[in-house]
Amino acid sequence: MSTVIRFETWRTFRSVRRQFSTNQEKTKMDFYYLPGSAPCRSVIMAAKAVGVELNKKLLNLQAGEQLKPEFVKINPQHTIPTLVDNGFALWESRAILVYLVEKYGKTDSLYPKCPKKRALINQRLYFDMGTLYQSFANYYYPQLFAKAPADPELFKKIETAFDFLNTFLEGQTYVAGDSLTVADIAILATVSTFDVAKFDISKYENVSKWYENAKKVTPGWDENWAGCLEFRKFFD
Repeated sequence: MSTVIRFETWRTFRSVRRQFSTNQEKTKMDFYYLPGSAPCRSVIMAAKAVGVELNKKLLNLQAGEQLKPEFVKINPQHTIPTLVDNGFALWESRAILVYLVEKYGKTDSLYPKCPKKRALINQRLYFDMGTLYQSFANYYYPQLFAKAPADPELFKKIETAFDFLNTFLEGQTYVAGDSLTVADIAILATVSTFDVAKFDISKYENVSKWYENAKKVTPGWDENWAGCLEFRKFFD
């Protein structure tokens, strides 16, 4: 009888210790961000998808908080998003997405181990970084933050990027394969930012269908949209 009691006590202790360790790990995952930032919002959705809690630390870029010595020590490039997981610091949103799903994903569905599937996801991530999101930044940011006039040539690059995305999505429900991946999460953060900028997504049938579905199936969509609405204030 006493052996059974000791075993049950030990098992309970192990369970509590695991829970305590898990909670400790969660509290150590600091996330430096701005809610309106598309790259930051993609990380929030990925964290939600793998069940990770982020200790969000808002950085006021306009006040120069990213240049404070304590933050530069964490991230010498002083950019957001920046994640600090139990002492391990990482920045660049797409690198963070991959890190989160590889370390904390219960399965590999968001970033499959198959080399061909993973290569396609990587291609879409690079497309988002270098073409789709970059076209947004090049066209809108000078207008929003430098009061520059709209550049029609840069707008054409947005249209070209959406043409590419529309082609990728021909006959597809997801942007890279037959299920939700980190590529969908990254591109959803970007496309929803175009949405609040009042870019006409409806002209791209495949993108529109994907967008409506992605909003329904992506964990953390509501928080992403709240961040979009925060960003929309720059357009008002």
